[in-house]
Amino acid sequence: MTVALQTHWREPGPRPPWRGLKLRAGLGLPLLVTVCAIFFGALPFLRLAAAAFAPGWQFSPEAALAEIGSRAAVNATLHTLETAGLSAIGALLIGGSAAILLAVTDVRGKRTIAFGLVFSMMIAPQVAALAFLSLLAPHSPILAFIGLSPAPGTPNPLLGRGGIALVMALHHAPLVAITLWTGLRSVPHSLIEAAQMEGAGPATIIGRVLLPVLRPQIIAAALLAFVAGVGNFGIPALLGLPVNYLTLPTLIYRRLSSFGPAGLPDAAALSILVALVAAVGIAAGMLATRRAGGKVEIERPLEPFWMLGRARPIVLGGLLLLLTIKLGLPFLALLAEALTPALGVALSWQSLTFDKFAEVLLRQDVTVRAFRNSFLFAGSAAVILALAAIAFAYALERRMGRARRVVEAVIELPYALPGVVLAIACILMFLKPLPLLGVSIYATPFIILFAYLARFLPLALKAPLAAMAQIEAHHEEAAKLDGVTLWQMLRFIVAPILAPAAMVSALMVFLVAFNELTVSALLWSSGTETLGVVLFSLKEAGLAGEAAAVAISASGVILAAMLVLDLLAKRLPGNVLPWRI
Repeated sequence: MTVALQTHWREPGPRPPWRGLKLRAGLGLPLLVTVCAIFFGALPFLRLAAAAFAPGWQFSPEAALAEIGSRAAVNATLHTLETAGLSAIGALLIGGSAAILLAVTDVRGKRTIAFGLVFSMMIAPQVAALAFLSLLAPHSPILAFIGLSPAPGTPNPLLGRGGIALVMALHHAPLVAITLWTGLRSVPHSLIEAAQMEGAGPATIIGRVLLPVLRPQIIAAALLAFVAGVGNFGIPALLGLPVNYLTLPTLIYRRLSSFGPAGLPDAAALSILVALVAAVGIAAGMLATRRAGGKVEIERPLEPFWMLGRARPIVLGGLLLLLTIKLGLPFLALLAEALTPALGVALSWQSLTFDKFAEVLLRQDVTVRAFRNSFLFAGSAAVILALAAIAFAYALERRMGRARRVVEAVIELPYALPGVVLAIACILMFLKPLPLLGVSIYATPFIILFAYLARFLPLALKAPLAAMAQIEAHHEEAAKLDGVTLWQMLRFIVAPILAPAAMVSALMVFLVAFNELTVSALLWSSGTETLGVVLFSLKEAGLAGEAAAVAISASGVILAAMLVLDLLAKRLPGNVLPWRI
């Protein structure tokens, strides 16, 4: 094989652009990846810990411990645990049922239903909260149309603990479904066939075969939903702040909103508390997954074994009803609110108006600027991370060796921990001028861009790493024989192969970053507002119709990006797009 490759590279023909250059076999690229991992993954959180427990760079944890033990922090912690716990249970029931029905039955339209579920998760949490608020508001056109409109002045039933838990359960259910889809792909169909040979029916197979096999993934999925609930800001902000029901993220937001930079020490201590609560869930999820055991060679993956027969329309109707409740009705309510001239006006052909869309998309400076900023921040982060992910994927897969797991764990930190923790860490890290440079990026667009790069780097690495793992090394071996440099290796060999996966990474990062609120809510300044910030501000100002128009427009952008990703699916590694089951 080596001789054949060497002959190929030395045969007469056009001179390759890297001929005559030598490959540097040193530690340059692994060292660069490690430094970047520390800078983006570890350094912000080390600075956060130092600010909380060593103010002035002298160990003095008393103030932080006092803040963590304060009555407000204890109440917010209890609220966080109860809403995150209740929503995780709900998400497990909803998402788990949907995942199993789509995986083991012959119901029609699986990919469309899965696409709808994932789309409902990709839209921002604050958009989901605003949609459900509009659906159940006393002035809701949907309730008025079906004759269930409550009396004017009636409190919205979603405000408070129950509403937060319900909306978060619906919003995080696709997280559970995606996790269980991954687990179901690892179940060999021979287990099902063996149970069928013993005379077991579909319900028995699910209860006595699938669920016990999937127990680690079920636990991990529930804990993933719990951690997502701990760090969720948009839903508790819109449904909890109006009734003074504070979770830890909203308590941190209120402290900074009230006291500004003077509230940073308290915010740092509370962020440590959020990180600890989330870390417990993350560690438990990792332990549950690890107990699943090693990889198993599967000759034939799980296939649908439950032929529904006459019950197929009923199951399909149930899944479509879930999508209607989770996505259809709330967005119809949002759309109706955006198309009516004022609150309480019934939607009809005579009252229909697109003035609010024109206002937020064309005339209102702050919303126009927010759209531009969100495109700029999300697009810049997507492009930078897609390019960086090619080098990172090559280094992690080919050059890091045993250090890979440690480096990956450090890179994962900003994505695994709640966004509010990263936001406070970035403020502390960049509040003062940077060493040597003498400038500060605090209150500039660059602090938001840094936070996006740190938070979404793990997401950008997923597809390139999956693609890199499937590439045989003979291309690189041939290039080494011809004496290429590392730069030429990346540019002419690795990059073209990983380009489709990198493009997917860019679109996935854009999807998540475009409507982001948790990080930008604490990092924005005048002129750097993002869509999430503006939507939240419009709702607080009582401009629900304008907020609905922003939410619908932003969700349309997300839908378009997902459709582009779906069109690219055939050129991608398997299982990269979560809705293609």
